[in-house]
Amino acid sequence: MNSNNNIISINNISKTYQDNFQALKNVSLDIKKGEIIALLGPNGAGKTTLINTVCGIVIPSKGSITVDGYSVLKEPKKTKSIIGLVPQDGALEAFETVFNNVSFSRGLYGKKRNSLHIEKILKDLSLWDKKDNRLRELSGGMKRRALIAKALSHEPRVLFLDEPTAGVDINLRQDMWRIVKNLQNEGVTIILTTHYIDEAEAIADRVSVINNGEIILTDNKKDLIKKMGHKTLDIELHDNIKYIPKSLDQFNLLIGKNTKSLCYTYDTKAESTGITNLLQCIKDAGLKLKDLKSNQTSLEKIFIKLVEEDK
Repeated sequence: MNSNNNIISINNISKTYQDNFQALKNVSLDIKKGEIIALLGPNGAGKTTLINTVCGIVIPSKGSITVDGYSVLKEPKKTKSIIGLVPQDGALEAFETVFNNVSFSRGLYGKKRNSLHIEKILKDLSLWDKKDNRLRELSGGMKRRALIAKALSHEPRVLFLDEPTAGVDINLRQDMWRIVKNLQNEGVTIILTTHYIDEAEAIADRVSVINNGEIILTDNKKDLIKKMGHKTLDIELHDNIKYIPKSLDQFNLLIGKNTKSLCYTYDTKAESTGITNLLQCIKDAGLKLKDLKSNQTSLEKIFIKLVEEDK
């Protein structure tokens, strides 16, 4: 049994296929009990391969993985009982009912029948009124929920969601985020792969950026934005501005879209933001201030920067 706070430890995992394609390169990552961690990366970065090695579907070429202290390679039956997986394109038995399908999944893990547990899962996922429907009758969003229900049927402590909201509309995505947060509140550790930056920003505690089979950075979401972020100061003016006065060249200002504002970008880590000096220079240039607004760099811009630097 794992005594520390990590429920998953991935140590120097590599995966090379027969055609010499290296899908993973010396990946190490510790995942804490009860956290939501987002594996963020472009298509083909190695996200799915990584979670498939933890789930025991793909055998790594080298390295080791433990789940709650058990080895994925040496004790696969034990680790698989701890993990639930919602794949990107999971198959559902089209002519089976929702209730029977989820109950059957529980039996595959050697768990005794528990109708109350299945009922709770289906109610939590807003599927209870569809329990007698055949799976082929469900909408795309409801099928996605049914896949989550199957993955939760054997009461796993770790849930992997591979691109859980790919191809669904924003309302359903937000619904999924609520479901994930509720699962976390019940003590489930959640690892999701996504290329939707807003998904990671909305629900993850930590973000791990993966590119070309390597993890290039893992950090708390808030710390990542704080450390790597820049802020922009939108300076609204009373009058239209056609050009930036020469005396303001040092600040690298941009004229806003409405030509009644200036945009100033500054580093949050710098000793001095230069804002006080800037505002005085604007006043000296004869421009009248109307309002000031500050915006933090989004996770999306940080992610794009990291991936660009990794090329």
